[in-house]
Amino acid sequence: MANNKAAEKRILTTERNRVRNKSAKSAIRTAIKRVHEAVAQKSADVQTILATAYSRLDGAVLKGIVHKNTAARYKSRLTAAVNTAQSA
Repeated sequence: MANNKAAEKRILTTERNRVRNKSAKSAIRTAIKRVHEAVAQKSADVQTILATAYSRLDGAVLKGIVHKNTAARYKSRLTAAVNTAQSA
């Protein structure tokens, strides 16, 4: 339990950030799933879905939700999956 006013404020800030981070990470996971589904179905609009995933990842990096190297790794893996599916 909070012992002073600053600690109470910190609890509120932490909870607000936790909810924001959870929402953003969920959106990233959904975007990644959509790319993989589009690749599996050989959808024509894979590039637009991939761009959406890139946008979500870049936004999360700017807000400090995901580390930049983590986002780069995700983007690299998604691009590799798309390129492999298109070459096959």
